[in-house]
Amino acid sequence: MVKPSSLQLAILEGEPVRETMLPYGRQCVDQADIEAVVETLQSPFLTQGPRIKEFEEAVARYAGAKYAVAFSNGTAALHGACYAAGVSEGDEVITTPMTFAASANCVRYCGGQVVFADIRPDTYNIDCSKIGDLISPKTKAIIPVDFTGQPADMDDIMEIARERNLVVIEDAAHSLGAVYKDRKVGSIADMTMFSFHPVKHVTTGEGGVIVTDSEEYYEKLLLFRSHGITRNKELLERQNEGEWYYEMQDLGYNYRITDIQAALGLSQLSKLDSFVDRRRQIARQYSEAFRHIRAVITPYQSEDRESSWHLYIIQLDLKSLAVGRKEIFEALRKENIGVNVHYVPVHYNPYYRKLGYEKGIAPVAEKLYEGIITLPLFPAMTDSDIRDVIHAVDKVVGYYSK
Repeated sequence: MVKPSSLQLAILEGEPVRETMLPYGRQCVDQADIEAVVETLQSPFLTQGPRIKEFEEAVARYAGAKYAVAFSNGTAALHGACYAAGVSEGDEVITTPMTFAASANCVRYCGGQVVFADIRPDTYNIDCSKIGDLISPKTKAIIPVDFTGQPADMDDIMEIARERNLVVIEDAAHSLGAVYKDRKVGSIADMTMFSFHPVKHVTTGEGGVIVTDSEEYYEKLLLFRSHGITRNKELLERQNEGEWYYEMQDLGYNYRITDIQAALGLSQLSKLDSFVDRRRQIARQYSEAFRHIRAVITPYQSEDRESSWHLYIIQLDLKSLAVGRKEIFEALRKENIGVNVHYVPVHYNPYYRKLGYEKGIAPVAEKLYEGIITLPLFPAMTDSDIRDVIHAVDKVVGYYSK
């Protein structure tokens, strides 16, 4: 509950805004979801059964794509997309450093080199004006990331890609349900990845999917997620010896999703639009409430697209504060607001530093990282939860403002 009289910060021995920790994200599972899973548990198939195909077809329909291939998680799906795109040793792929490591790691899994392009200072998405200078004869693909749920500048990215014969893999882990210029995310790029981790818009527990209009990519993705093995009679290289016959045609992985997960995903998809609507409502309330706080910069939204608001990130104007981001973060946590930070720039990680990536290659992203904090945002938040977050930010930032 909000306690307006509690002016002393909890980190300074005052009373916290709320009694229990409010996480930054959480799944929203109801009885219908549980019943869907139980029904599948009682069916003949727990994996490699009919629910997977049903789930894939439902995701493809929603995204406006011809095909969908579900994977065990979003990272596996990105790996599959890089494989289908033909990324291999010596190839370069351009992406943003302001993302989770998987957006870059998928390139490394295929032996490719990651090239980081800086971000726009307003949307925090990849800056298209930087991409052209980074393209070389080795460039194979571009992986734009729809950071926080706001689609990247996909028309510009697709134009660049078509001119240079590059593949575009949209990392839409944050943007299921988002709209770009009246088109749903999933209907624009050559391949688009959605994530179904519990904090995402809908969940399968763990899971991911690639949607595409390309039959060629579709067939490669199917092969890749299941050991490189196919039973498709039209694809067999040798004479079919019988119904049992299969061929391992490439070195694939066991990246399959289960029918149990797919059943949960199907049930969750029926609520996706309402989940996204609630996220947008919460984001609007935050933005309106924080307008009056000088030290808080609210997220900018382009007028020609609709974010699905996976994350709500505030940027602190550190010049207006007597302390840094760490102190604000810790004070909000003490108020029982489960803030987080998304993300540590990928090239800051030791693995990438050992590969030669240095601080300074993406100055806009690096500056942004110094002052961002992620606030709680998920559909099951109550109006009281929202008020708690607003009160805590007002209380903490107000206390430390110069």
